[in-house]
Amino acid sequence: MAYRCFEVEVENQVGHLRFCRPDELNSMVVEFWRELPEIVDRLSDDGGVRVLVMSSTGKHFSAGMDLSVFTSGALSAGGEPGRVNSARRMLVLRLQQAFSSVERARMPVLAAIQGGCIGGAVDLVCACDMRYASRDAFFVVQETNLAMTADVGTLQRLPKLVPDGVARELVYTGRRMPAAEAESVGLVNRVYDDQAALLTGVLELAAEIATKSPLAIWGCKQALVYARDHAVADSLDQGAGWQSAAFQPADPTEAFAARTAGRTPVYQDLPAVPQGL
Repeated sequence: MAYRCFEVEVENQVGHLRFCRPDELNSMVVEFWRELPEIVDRLSDDGGVRVLVMSSTGKHFSAGMDLSVFTSGALSAGGEPGRVNSARRMLVLRLQQAFSSVERARMPVLAAIQGGCIGGAVDLVCACDMRYASRDAFFVVQETNLAMTADVGTLQRLPKLVPDGVARELVYTGRRMPAAEAESVGLVNRVYDDQAALLTGVLELAAEIATKSPLAIWGCKQALVYARDHAVADSLDQGAGWQSAAFQPADPTEAFAARTAGRTPVYQDLPAVPQGL
């Protein structure tokens, strides 16, 4: 399937989603917001993709929201204020859901970031499971510099990834955070020398994760996201519920057998999500 904003491939149970508009700095045009959740949901629902790597092309990861989004639909509509405002709210919620699809996906999503990660791109990578960067990468909460309040996830997720004061400084100043600083505060897991090394390293990590039980990894992701947003007691209860439903002997038996035999374990894919219901 052809997309305007992305190239997609799957190899050895690892999906690779690339932004493919480098001449436009991979800005997030109207089609971007439709294509991203469609692709992520499709790969998640399929059950055969165990890890998704999200990378980009050109000098910058993404310049964030394209100006065309600001001049289209509810953001530029006139008319009766109540209806205009409610339409604007629905649009913002739809944009939020596009990035929440990454967090909702059954497989881990790893972001490989080079150059600028600006505005909406920060919202996006904050929804990923892990972030990795090349040495030239930098992060900017650009909305502040445009006299706007970020509204697609940065303000909600960034303080869960870095110390609260660090998040507030980035948001209030709109300054650039270079890759080395992002690594030091925990926003990115690792910094690589250049984009080629970045992609090699992240794809190798994805391949390692893909060897694990996809059912166990899905359970881990569910529990980690739930625990981030709930009290410990509630999260323990969620974990007990997952384990009572999902624990079964097949995957642990295969894990022990593979370790004994000195081979890579072979696990069944996740079940495909039923379509058309």
